[in-house]
Amino acid sequence: MKLRESIQDFIHHMEVVTNASGHTLRNYHLDLKAFEAFAKKATIDKKLIRSYLGHLQMKGVSKRTVLRHLSSLRSLFKYLLKEKKIKENPAADIGSPKLDKLIPKALSYQEVEELFKQPDPSKLLGLRDRSIMELFYSSGLRISELAFLDRKDFNFKARSLRVKGKGKKERIVPITQNVAKWIQDYLGDPRRYEEGKPHVQKDSNAIFLNKWGNRLSTRSIDRLFKTYLRKSGLAGNITPHTIRHTIATHWLEKGMDLKTIQVLLGHASLGTTTIYTQVSSKLKREVYERAHPRARKKRQR
Repeated sequence: MKLRESIQDFIHHMEVVTNASGHTLRNYHLDLKAFEAFAKKATIDKKLIRSYLGHLQMKGVSKRTVLRHLSSLRSLFKYLLKEKKIKENPAADIGSPKLDKLIPKALSYQEVEELFKQPDPSKLLGLRDRSIMELFYSSGLRISELAFLDRKDFNFKARSLRVKGKGKKERIVPITQNVAKWIQDYLGDPRRYEEGKPHVQKDSNAIFLNKWGNRLSTRSIDRLFKTYLRKSGLAGNITPHTIRHTIATHWLEKGMDLKTIQVLLGHASLGTTTIYTQVSSKLKREVYERAHPRARKKRQR
Protein backbone atom coordinates (compact mmCIF):
# COMPACT_ATOMS: atom_id res chain seq x y z
CA MET A 1 0.00 0.00 0.00
CA LYS A 2 1.33 3.40 -1.00
CA LEU A 3 0.27 5.65 1.86
CA ARG A 4 0.40 8.96 0.01
CA GLU A 5 -1.77 7.73 -2.87
CA SER A 6 -4.17 6.08 -0.41
CA ILE A 7 -4.60 9.36 1.47
CA GLN A 8 -5.26 11.24 -1.75
CA ASP A 9 -7.86 8.66 -2.84
CA PHE A 10 -9.56 8.80 0.55
CA ILE A 11 -9.78 12.61 0.65
CA HIS A 12 -11.12 12.63 -2.92
CA HIS A 13 -13.75 10.08 -1.88
CA MET A 14 -14.75 12.17 1.16
CA GLU A 15 -15.06 15.30 -0.96
CA VAL A 16 -16.88 13.88 -4.01
CA VAL A 17 -18.87 10.91 -2.69
CA THR A 18 -19.46 11.73 0.99
CA ASN A 19 -19.71 15.50 0.39
CA ALA A 20 -17.72 16.29 3.56
CA SER A 21 -17.37 19.93 4.60
CA GLY A 22 -14.24 21.96 3.84
CA HIS A 23 -13.40 22.02 7.56
CA THR A 24 -13.56 18.21 7.77
CA LEU A 25 -11.47 17.78 4.64
CA ARG A 26 -8.79 20.13 5.98
CA ASN A 27 -8.59 18.19 9.23
CA TYR A 28 -8.29 14.88 7.40
CA HIS A 29 -5.58 16.29 5.17
CA LEU A 30 -3.53 17.73 8.04
CA ASP A 31 -3.92 14.68 10.30
CA LEU A 32 -3.09 12.12 7.64
CA LYS A 33 -0.16 14.10 6.23
CA ALA A 34 1.28 14.27 9.75
CA PHE A 35 0.94 10.50 10.08
CA GLU A 36 2.56 10.01 6.66
CA ALA A 37 5.54 12.12 7.74
CA PHE A 38 5.88 10.06 10.93
CA ALA A 39 5.47 6.67 9.23
CA LYS A 40 7.91 7.32 6.37
CA LYS A 41 8.54 3.86 4.90
CA ALA A 42 7.73 1.83 8.02
CA THR A 43 5.24 -1.04 7.99
CA ILE A 44 1.81 0.27 8.92
CA ASP A 45 0.38 -1.81 11.75
CA LYS A 46 -1.12 -1.42 15.23
CA LYS A 47 2.32 -0.99 16.78
CA LEU A 48 3.16 1.92 14.47
CA ILE A 49 -0.19 3.64 15.10
CA ARG A 50 0.19 3.31 18.89
CA SER A 51 3.72 4.68 18.57
CA TYR A 52 2.37 7.63 16.56
CA LEU A 53 -0.29 8.41 19.18
CA GLY A 54 2.37 8.24 21.88
CA HIS A 55 4.52 10.58 19.79
CA LEU A 56 1.66 13.12 19.68
CA GLN A 57 1.17 12.91 23.45
CA MET A 58 4.91 13.40 24.05
CA LYS A 59 4.68 16.60 21.98
CA GLY A 60 2.05 17.88 24.38
CA VAL A 61 -0.89 17.54 21.99
CA SER A 62 -4.25 17.58 23.81
CA LYS A 63 -6.25 14.39 24.27
CA ARG A 64 -9.00 15.79 22.08
CA THR A 65 -6.55 16.39 19.20
CA VAL A 66 -4.99 12.91 19.65
CA LEU A 67 -8.51 11.47 19.47
CA ARG A 68 -9.17 13.40 16.26
CA HIS A 69 -5.95 12.02 14.69
CA LEU A 70 -7.00 8.50 15.66
CA SER A 71 -10.46 9.07 14.20
CA SER A 72 -8.89 10.24 10.92
CA LEU A 73 -6.74 7.12 10.76
CA ARG A 74 -9.71 4.87 11.50
CA SER A 75 -11.71 6.51 8.72
CA LEU A 76 -8.81 6.15 6.26
CA PHE A 77 -8.25 2.47 6.95
CA LYS A 78 -11.97 1.72 7.04
CA TYR A 79 -12.22 3.19 3.53
CA LEU A 80 -9.17 1.23 2.31
CA LEU A 81 -10.62 -1.99 3.75
CA LYS A 82 -13.94 -1.38 2.00
CA GLU A 83 -12.09 -0.74 -1.26
CA LYS A 84 -10.14 -4.01 -0.66
CA LYS A 85 -6.81 -2.18 -0.75
CA ILE A 86 -5.89 -3.65 2.66
CA LYS A 87 -6.88 -6.93 4.35
CA GLU A 88 -7.48 -5.57 7.85
CA ASN A 89 -7.91 -2.22 9.61
CA PRO A 90 -4.80 -1.69 11.77
CA ALA A 91 -6.55 1.07 13.77
CA ALA A 92 -9.75 -0.85 14.48
CA ASP A 93 -8.88 -2.24 17.92
CA ILE A 94 -6.88 0.70 19.27
CA GLY A 95 -8.52 2.22 22.34
CA SER A 96 -9.42 5.90 22.45
CA PRO A 97 -7.94 8.21 25.08
CA LYS A 98 -10.55 9.18 27.66
CA LEU A 99 -11.44 12.85 27.54
CA ASP A 100 -11.93 14.99 30.62
CA LYS A 101 -15.51 16.26 30.64
CA LEU A 102 -15.17 20.02 30.45
CA ILE A 103 -18.18 22.13 31.32
CA PRO A 104 -18.39 24.99 28.80
CA LYS A 105 -18.26 28.55 30.12
CA ALA A 106 -21.44 30.61 29.95
CA LEU A 107 -21.85 34.35 30.46
CA SER A 108 -24.38 35.85 32.83
CA TYR A 109 -27.12 38.13 31.50
CA GLN A 110 -25.22 41.12 32.90
CA GLU A 111 -22.00 40.08 31.14
CA VAL A 112 -23.87 39.74 27.84
CA GLU A 113 -25.24 43.27 28.25
CA GLU A 114 -21.75 44.61 29.03
CA LEU A 115 -20.30 42.96 25.93
CA PHE A 116 -23.09 44.35 23.72
CA LYS A 117 -22.33 47.90 24.88
CA GLN A 118 -18.84 47.84 23.33
CA PRO A 119 -19.53 48.36 19.57
CA ASP A 120 -20.55 51.86 18.48
CA PRO A 121 -23.64 51.43 16.21
CA SER A 122 -23.31 55.02 14.96
CA LYS A 123 -20.36 53.75 12.88
CA LEU A 124 -20.85 51.26 10.03
CA LEU A 125 -18.46 48.65 11.46
CA GLY A 126 -19.93 49.17 14.93
CA LEU A 127 -23.39 48.56 13.51
CA ARG A 128 -22.09 45.40 11.85
CA ASP A 129 -20.46 44.17 15.04
CA ARG A 130 -23.52 44.82 17.21
CA SER A 131 -25.64 42.97 14.63
CA ILE A 132 -23.23 40.03 14.80
CA MET A 133 -23.37 39.93 18.61
CA GLU A 134 -27.15 40.14 18.67
CA LEU A 135 -27.37 37.37 16.07
CA PHE A 136 -24.92 35.12 17.94
CA TYR A 137 -26.91 35.48 21.13
CA SER A 138 -30.27 35.09 19.41
CA SER A 139 -29.42 32.00 17.39
CA GLY A 140 -26.39 30.19 18.83
CA LEU A 141 -24.75 29.99 15.40
CA ARG A 142 -21.21 28.72 14.95
CA ILE A 143 -18.70 31.32 13.70
CA SER A 144 -18.37 29.58 10.34
CA GLU A 145 -22.15 29.48 9.92
CA LEU A 146 -22.42 33.20 10.58
CA ALA A 147 -19.54 34.09 8.25
CA PHE A 148 -21.08 32.18 5.34
CA LEU A 149 -24.55 33.71 5.64
CA ASP A 150 -25.85 35.18 2.37
CA ARG A 151 -28.55 37.79 1.86
CA LYS A 152 -30.82 35.12 0.36
CA ASP A 153 -30.57 33.17 3.63
CA PHE A 154 -32.16 36.04 5.59
CA ASN A 155 -35.96 36.23 5.68
CA PHE A 156 -36.97 39.41 7.49
CA LYS A 157 -40.71 38.77 7.25
CA ALA A 158 -40.46 35.22 8.66
CA ARG A 159 -37.67 36.30 11.05
CA SER A 160 -35.54 33.31 10.13
CA LEU A 161 -32.20 32.30 8.61
CA ARG A 162 -31.29 29.37 6.42
CA VAL A 163 -28.02 28.13 7.90
CA LYS A 164 -25.43 25.84 6.32
CA GLY A 165 -24.01 23.76 9.17
CA LYS A 166 -21.52 20.92 9.59
CA GLY A 167 -21.41 18.44 6.72
CA LYS A 168 -23.20 21.03 4.55
CA LYS A 169 -26.48 20.24 6.33
CA GLU A 170 -29.01 23.06 6.17
CA ARG A 171 -31.43 24.09 8.90
CA ILE A 172 -33.87 26.95 9.41
CA VAL A 173 -33.07 29.01 12.51
CA PRO A 174 -35.62 31.45 13.97
CA ILE A 175 -34.37 34.85 15.11
CA THR A 176 -35.98 37.54 17.22
CA GLN A 177 -37.62 40.66 15.82
CA ASN A 178 -34.86 42.65 17.50
CA VAL A 179 -32.12 40.76 15.63
CA ALA A 180 -33.98 40.90 12.33
CA LYS A 181 -34.14 44.70 12.71
CA TRP A 182 -30.39 44.97 13.47
CA ILE A 183 -29.54 42.94 10.37
CA GLN A 184 -31.98 44.88 8.20
CA ASP A 185 -30.56 48.19 9.42
CA TYR A 186 -27.02 47.03 8.64
CA LEU A 187 -27.96 45.75 5.17
CA GLY A 188 -29.85 48.95 4.40
CA ASP A 189 -27.28 51.42 5.75
CA PRO A 190 -26.37 53.83 2.90
CA ARG A 191 -22.72 53.87 4.01
CA ARG A 192 -22.48 50.26 2.85
CA TYR A 193 -22.95 51.49 -0.74
CA GLU A 194 -20.89 54.72 -0.72
CA GLU A 195 -19.07 54.87 -4.04
CA GLY A 196 -15.37 55.63 -3.81
CA LYS A 197 -15.10 54.47 -0.20
CA PRO A 198 -12.77 51.55 0.72
CA HIS A 199 -15.59 49.77 2.54
CA VAL A 200 -18.12 49.96 -0.32
CA GLN A 201 -19.87 46.62 -0.84
CA LYS A 202 -17.94 44.40 -3.27
CA ASP A 203 -19.54 41.08 -2.32
CA SER A 204 -23.26 41.50 -3.03
CA ASN A 205 -24.12 38.05 -1.64
CA ALA A 206 -22.61 38.18 1.85
CA ILE A 207 -24.45 39.72 4.79
CA PHE A 208 -21.41 40.62 6.88
CA LEU A 209 -18.57 42.48 5.17
CA ASN A 210 -15.06 43.48 6.25
CA LYS A 211 -13.70 47.01 6.01
CA TRP A 212 -12.78 46.42 2.35
CA GLY A 213 -16.30 45.38 1.35
CA ASN A 214 -15.61 41.65 1.07
CA ARG A 215 -17.08 38.79 3.08
CA LEU A 216 -16.03 38.85 6.73
CA SER A 217 -13.90 35.78 7.54
CA THR A 218 -14.18 33.54 10.60
CA ARG A 219 -10.72 34.69 11.67
CA SER A 220 -11.80 38.34 11.53
CA ILE A 221 -14.90 37.59 13.61
CA ASP A 222 -12.70 35.89 16.19
CA ARG A 223 -10.37 38.92 16.26
CA LEU A 224 -13.12 41.50 16.67
CA PHE A 225 -14.64 39.51 19.54
CA LYS A 226 -11.29 39.41 21.31
CA THR A 227 -11.06 43.19 20.99
CA TYR A 228 -14.52 43.75 22.50
CA LEU A 229 -13.93 41.16 25.22
CA ARG A 230 -10.81 43.05 26.31
CA LYS A 231 -12.71 46.34 26.36
CA SER A 232 -15.53 44.82 28.41
CA GLY A 233 -13.15 43.23 30.90
CA LEU A 234 -14.31 39.71 29.96
CA ALA A 235 -11.12 38.59 28.21
CA GLY A 236 -9.60 35.33 29.39
CA ASN A 237 -11.11 31.98 28.63
CA ILE A 238 -14.07 33.56 26.81
CA THR A 239 -14.31 33.04 23.04
CA PRO A 240 -16.98 33.71 20.40
CA HIS A 241 -18.06 30.09 20.89
CA THR A 242 -18.87 31.01 24.50
CA ILE A 243 -21.82 33.01 23.17
CA ARG A 244 -23.16 29.78 21.65
CA HIS A 245 -22.81 28.04 25.02
CA THR A 246 -24.39 31.03 26.74
CA ILE A 247 -27.60 31.18 24.72
CA ALA A 248 -28.03 27.41 24.97
CA THR A 249 -27.71 27.68 28.76
CA HIS A 250 -30.12 30.62 28.93
CA TRP A 251 -32.63 28.79 26.70
CA LEU A 252 -32.52 25.85 29.08
CA GLU A 253 -32.99 28.09 32.12
CA LYS A 254 -36.03 29.70 30.49
CA GLY A 255 -37.64 26.28 30.02
CA MET A 256 -36.74 25.27 26.45
CA ASP A 257 -36.49 21.48 26.08
CA LEU A 258 -33.21 19.80 25.10
CA LYS A 259 -34.56 18.42 21.81
CA THR A 260 -35.46 21.90 20.56
CA ILE A 261 -32.07 23.24 21.64
CA GLN A 262 -30.40 20.35 19.77
CA VAL A 263 -32.24 21.26 16.55
CA LEU A 264 -31.54 25.00 16.88
CA LEU A 265 -27.82 24.46 17.49
CA GLY A 266 -27.50 21.85 14.74
CA HIS A 267 -26.13 19.12 17.04
CA ALA A 268 -26.12 15.69 15.43
CA SER A 269 -26.55 14.00 18.81
CA LEU A 270 -28.73 14.90 21.80
CA GLY A 271 -25.84 13.74 23.99
CA THR A 272 -23.84 16.80 22.89
CA THR A 273 -26.66 19.08 24.02
CA THR A 274 -27.02 17.57 27.51
CA ILE A 275 -23.77 19.26 28.62
CA TYR A 276 -25.82 22.44 29.05
CA THR A 277 -27.79 20.87 31.91
CA GLN A 278 -24.52 20.87 33.87
CA VAL A 279 -23.75 24.47 32.90
CA SER A 280 -27.23 25.56 33.94
CA SER A 281 -26.97 23.90 37.35
CA LYS A 282 -23.56 25.50 37.99
CA LEU A 283 -24.80 28.93 36.89
CA LYS A 284 -27.91 28.69 39.07
CA ARG A 285 -25.77 27.82 42.08
CA GLU A 286 -23.50 30.84 41.48
CA VAL A 287 -26.48 33.19 41.08
CA TYR A 288 -28.09 31.71 44.22
CA GLU A 289 -24.94 32.24 46.26
CA ARG A 290 -24.60 35.86 45.09
CA ALA A 291 -28.28 36.72 45.57
CA HIS A 292 -29.23 34.97 48.79
CA PRO A 293 -28.99 37.44 51.71
CA ARG A 294 -27.74 34.80 54.14
CA ALA A 295 -25.63 32.67 51.78
CA ARG A 296 -22.33 34.06 53.09
CA LYS A 297 -23.41 34.77 56.67
CA LYS A 298 -21.15 33.06 59.20
CA ARG A 299 -22.80 30.74 61.67
CA GLN A 300 -23.08 32.22 65.19
CA ARG A 301 -22.56 29.94 68.21
